[in-house]
Amino acid sequence: MNNWFTVKVKYTKQLEDGTFKRVSEPYLLAAMTFSDAETRIYEELGMSIRGEFTVNGITRTDIHEIFYYEDADTWYKCKITYEAASDNVEEGGKAKKISQNILVSAHSVKEAYERLNESLKGMMMDFMIPAISISPLVDIFPFTDGGEDQVGKDLEKQLKKDIAAANKEEAQHSLGRKTVFSASGSDEEEELIDDEDSFVDDQFGEEE
Repeated sequence: MNNWFTVKVKYTKQLEDGTFKRVSEPYLLAAMTFSDAETRIYEELGMSIRGEFTVNGITRTDIHEIFYYEDADTWYKCKITYEAASDNVEEGGKAKKISQNILVSAHSVKEAYERLNESLKGMMMDFMIPAISISPLVDIFPFTDGGEDQVGKDLEKQLKKDIAAANKEEAQHSLGRKTVFSASGSDEEEELIDDEDSFVDDQFGEEE
């Protein structure tokens, strides 16, 4: 089973004014283990970062879904909540509150809210969006297996959904092309996510 990991990388970056600065940047990638995550980040960044870089932190990240739109490269973490019936007989089938963290690429909080609603319009239950905040993520690397890019599979799946939806109604406003990222092999059923483990919340207020 594959999971999402946040990997913090430290290196010397050349700024737009030509000066150099030591920075620490977070990346999100899909991997099976912590060791696999470290190996993958060296493979992914080895050709794009000049000079040496070091990995100074790897944490498992609870992300249920990622909606990437090609026209935006800023990530927003959105928290959604909804109620679902409990399967626990002792609880008498009482509804329980489910919380999930979702990442959406957008140009603003307002647009992230709109795109999240657009992406989740097929949900069969009412949900709330209690929080949206900007994420410091620099890039996301989905899982690849056997030379087949998971992003390609997700894009094909999403395009089929978009075509089906287009046959029913015309889009009310233009959106950028969207790709849905999921860690290959992960459970796509609704799951309870502990906000205390949220990567985005942990990153705020940290400066290095």
